[in-house]
Amino acid sequence: MFSKSPDPTSAPAPQNRGTGGNTKSVLAQDLRITGEISSTGTIEVLGEIEGNLSARGLVVGIEGRMTGTVSAETVEVKGKLDGSVATHAFALRASAEVAADVSYTTLIIESGARIEGKFSLNKV
Repeated sequence: MFSKSPDPTSAPAPQNRGTGGNTKSVLAQDLRITGEISSTGTIEVLGEIEGNLSARGLVVGIEGRMTGTVSAETVEVKGKLDGSVATHAFALRASAEVAADVSYTTLIIESGARIEGKFSLNKV
C-alpha cells in the first residue's frame, strides 16, 4: 500500500563481494603511504608507496611509484618500481621503469620498458 522510493542522492548500499581475492583497492594519485600494506585482493597504486606490500595482485599505474618489497601472485608495472619482488606473473609495460631484484614464473616485457636489477626464474 505504501512504499518509499530510494533517495537518488544517497550513497548506494554496499554490496557483499565475499572474502575472496576479487576486490580491488585503488590508492589515488594524491596518496603517499609509508609502511606495510596487505590485501587479499588487488591493489592499484596511482600515488606513492614506500614499504612492504603483500597482495593477490599489484598494478603500479603510469603515475604510480612503489618502493620496497612486493609479494603478490601477479604484478603489472606501468609506472616506477624500486626494491624486490616475489611473484608468479610479472609484466612490465612500455612505460615501466623498474630497478629491482625479481623472482618470477612468467615474465612479460614490452618494448620501451626500462629495467635494471636481477631477474631469476622460480623453480617449479
